[in-house]
Amino acid sequence: MTGQLAFVESPVQLLNVLEWAHARTSAAGGHEAPGTSPGASPGTSPGTSPRAGFNLGTRAGAGLALDDLTLVVLSPTDPMSRGQLRRMAQLARDEGVTVRWQEARDGRGSLARTLRDLAPLLRAAERVIVGDPFSRYVQLLLTLFGPRHLTVVDDGTATMEYAAQLARGERLVRWHRRGSRGPRELVLAPVSAAARRRLAPTHRRTVEIFTSLPVEAPPGTTVTPHTFAWTRARFGPPRLTRGADLVGTSLVETGVVDPDRYVEAVAGLARGHGATRYFAHRRESTEKLHRIAVETGLEIVRPDLPLELIARRGPIGRTVVSFPSTVVHTLPLALAGTGVKVAVCAVRPEWLRENVSARAQGFLAGVTGTAAHEVDRLTVHATPAVERFEFG
Repeated sequence: MTGQLAFVESPVQLLNVLEWAHARTSAAGGHEAPGTSPGASPGTSPGTSPRAGFNLGTRAGAGLALDDLTLVVLSPTDPMSRGQLRRMAQLARDEGVTVRWQEARDGRGSLARTLRDLAPLLRAAERVIVGDPFSRYVQLLLTLFGPRHLTVVDDGTATMEYAAQLARGERLVRWHRRGSRGPRELVLAPVSAAARRRLAPTHRRTVEIFTSLPVEAPPGTTVTPHTFAWTRARFGPPRLTRGADLVGTSLVETGVVDPDRYVEAVAGLARGHGATRYFAHRRESTEKLHRIAVETGLEIVRPDLPLELIARRGPIGRTVVSFPSTVVHTLPLALAGTGVKVAVCAVRPEWLRENVSARAQGFLAGVTGTAAHEVDRLTVHATPAVERFEFG
């Protein structure tokens, strides 16, 4: 068996595979290109981007261990994700990564075709890198072909829940789902059970978790710190604007937060911090974003790359405010040394929909509570006339 094979289904997963390759090379004695200390990019000055058409520096693939890495994009169907993935795929190619675009969800027969196309790569892979251990596609692939070495990179807050459930020996269930077993879950139960075994370490398989999140290593696993070293070396430092920027989430779309309460909270944060821009999550609905723009006056920004890269390239506000999400852990790392302050606004219980589980509430609180010490904690108390902000 030879080679390293990565499966990604989102732009952030792809970014984190590049970061993993960079970290692996550095640990093996690789070095950055001259002038690429955190906060400086090769051949750039502060406030500029190293790209003109996504050129990441003077040397393609400088510093990354790419000789035996193949990155497979299991393409999703929504246009926003596909657009960001295509741009990230080009960044990876510019770095020297072999990228394979797989239309894994384009209709009838796509699953069988994907399995047939990927079988030779999977059989030959010594290490498989995945971004979402809860993905049914990834679980099926791991069930059919078990690698000797497995690496799980960050994909939102899924890493925290994966590590916790692995440590407790539980079946893998996304945090915002209630865990009830409907007909579809019952049909897929054998796949999920087998995948959980393949996602766990054994005497024949190692498991590495590459993460920027506060994760305790489950028994038998290795946790490797993810510091966004590649992002800092290739982009920025950014130009800072005087105001604040808000970061959106898909908590409404996933059925966790009431849409009216969410818009009210966004409006309060915008007034309280003098924000002018709202960076939309790629899964946020057009209808909700239109409502936010009309009711708050915020400029809606649809990022064409993961927010960590957008923020590092700039311009970015001197304060960035987010609801509980991965960015309260990742942005302080990506923006280290730039002077940008990151703040997290806790989700209040009355914002939640009635059917939200206590487990989901606890998970959101945990994301806020475990944010880096330099992240400000905000609490919005809405009244009919004014929104008050408390800093904790």
